[in-house]
Amino acid sequence: MSSTIQVRVDDELKNKVDKLFKDLGTDTTSAIRMFLTQAVATNGFPFEIKRIPDNPYAAMTEDMFLEKLEKSRVSVSQGKCRPAEMVVADMRKKYGI
Repeated sequence: MSSTIQVRVDDELKNKVDKLFKDLGTDTTSAIRMFLTQAVATNGFPFEIKRIPDNPYAAMTEDMFLEKLEKSRVSVSQGKCRPAEMVVADMRKKYGI
């Protein structure tokens, strides 16, 4: 006996994965079956899942911060810098701060 699983995805995603899996010599249904088989075999997701921190600097140790600060000082001494307003605007846009 076999069961059916239905999943709704937007058309763009489906078209992309259909093309990808065809290029890999399989189809989307077979790829999903492979995923499920590997999930059971590994007793979890068959790949790493991790959350990207909202602010990559939040997890930085003091030593890491000082190292980045020193690299920044070297860049400034070499004339590689941007106005603070541009940097702040980029950070606000990228990290939503």
